Formats: sequence, structure tokens, C-alpha cells
Amino acid sequence: MSGKTFLRCETSSLLNPNNRLHAQFLQQPFNYKVSVLLPDCAQSQLEATLRTFQSFYLIHNLPLYELLDKGLHQGSVCGLSYKTRIDEDNCAFLESNGRLSLSLDKDSYELFGVEGKACKANSGRYVVTVDLTDVSMAPGGWGYKRLLSGLTSRLPLKMDFLLATPSGNSDQLQSLLLQYDWSQHTPDVVSRLLNDLTLPSLLTSDLRSHDPFDFLEWLGAVQADICQNNASDDFLSTLAYLHPVCASMPSSLLLSARGLLLPENVETIVQQLRRIFEEPHSPPWAAVTVYGFADSLDPCQRHFYTLLLFPDHAYSLYLATPAS
Repeated sequence: MSGKTFLRCETSSLLNPNNRLHAQFLQQPFNYKVSVLLPDCAQSQLEATLRTFQSFYLIHNLPLYELLDKGLHQGSVCGLSYKTRIDEDNCAFLESNGRLSLSLDKDSYELFGVEGKACKANSGRYVVTVDLTDVSMAPGGWGYKRLLSGLTSRLPLKMDFLLATPSGNSDQLQSLLLQYDWSQHTPDVVSRLLNDLTLPSLLTSDLRSHDPFDFLEWLGAVQADICQNNASDDFLSTLAYLHPVCASMPSSLLLSARGLLLPENVETIVQQLRRIFEEPHSPPWAAVTVYGFADSLDPCQRHFYTLLLFPDHAYSLYLATPAS
């Protein structure tokens, strides 16, 4: 994708009933990684929380007409096609609210026979979105018949598909698991203790009046384990963080979970961090970075955001927004 990207920063409080944090979580329904930095903190119950996240299933060669089963979208099953490229392949996305979206190339769209919209970012692609909870999508309804015909006769798509249920209950998936080849997975949780984490001089001690670009650059360097001492070495190419440091934290904790992660999981992390802030010797702040799948439905939408939380319930939300 070409063009400029703007960084948008929103500040508010979790105590403000009108804050938009929950809406932001829902705007990115599928995530593959969440990373949490707890400065000046050597241990935390958050790791145990990450290990409670729901399992997810990889079902191979799933015919997409199976997603029309009422038992799936009534049970909040959600998922997306696996290892499909949004700019080249046909892709599918099932959200927990029952919305099914297909990203199709021009030839497939013309065969499919269900009305959609041209993708603004790619003139050769089309997006078809269907609300499977609509009355017309009941078995035997006109919408159901048309969509079923498209997915069985005109365009019988099969894809490897990642599926999960927010509750972790796989009962709604049993009919699929009995018919197709599948594997079960749990999010991969990693905990890393950072000794003598350095805070650059360009950031203030409480991070309340910092430059967002500087903070995100520093946070990215920490998460990528880029050396911050600027020492020269014999490698042909070396990554280093070039700003001088003004403070050092003896022990900090970097946690991550990788898998099919849902907005509910991000909400759980935020609530757990609020409880951690109430404990003695709690960290002065926490940074949560949420990474969406790169091949999401809309190639123009952002694929990650960072949430900076403070003990007094204030927060800053950083979003990379493509220019229109």
C-alpha cells in the first residue's frame, strides 16, 4: 500500500463512560499477537491470565458453505481464512456478530452472483458482506438460498480456516470437527525479564508529555530486542537505538501471547492491568500493543495499535491511520 500514514493519539480515562476504547477493540476483530511491557516490574500475574485465553482450531479445506450453519454464528464462532493473501487470494472472515465477509478477485466475484462493493484500495477486488443473523438468512430464506447457491454451485470455495469461540467452548464446532481434518492450538505465551531497561532522555519520567513518535520508536526497539547501548561491533549491519538515556529500570517484564486472539482477550488484559495497578509496588505505567493479521479484510485499515495505561485510569491510544 502506498501513501502517507498519520499517527493519531487519543487520550481519555477508563472511568469516562464515553471513552472509545471498547469500540477500538471491536474494530480489529482478529489479532495474532498482543505484547505487554511492565516497566520496573519483575513478576506479574498477567502471565497466568494470558495462559487462560481460549483455544483455537485450524480446519483444513473447509467448504465455506459450512459457515452458513446457524449453530456457528448463533454461538459466537468467529475466524478467518488462513495463509490467504488479501491482495491476491480469495479470503473469508466470520465475525462473532454473525457478519460474513468475502474478499474476492474480479473473476470470482462475477461468478459468485451476490452483490458486493469494489475495494477502493485495489480496483481488481470486491468485498461481499452478509449479515448471517438477518431474517432472510434463515434456512430456506431467499438470502440463504442465494448465498448457498453461490458457495456450492457457482463458486465452491474451500479454505484452511482458523476458528475460535470467545467462551472457549468448542460445542458449536463439533459438526465441523467430525467432518474435516483439524488441529487444536493454544496461544503461545512468552515472558521475558529485561534487566536494566533504559529510558531515553527524550521521554519524561511519567510519559505524560512525551512525543508519541519517540515513545513508539523506543517501545518498538524494546519489543524487537534492539541493543540500546550503541556499542559498535563487527557486523556489517547493526540495529541500535541512537537517543541518549537518562534512566535505567533494574527489572522490567515483557509479556506476549501469539495465536488467534479476540477483542475479549484484549479487554481481559486491560482489566487485569487495572487490578495490578492497585497492588503495592505496581509499575508506573503499562504499554499494550495489539497486532492484527496483516491480510485483514480491508488492506487500508490499521493493523496494530498501542495502548499506554496509567495507574490513575488515564490512557493514551496510538493508531496509525492511512491518509485518505
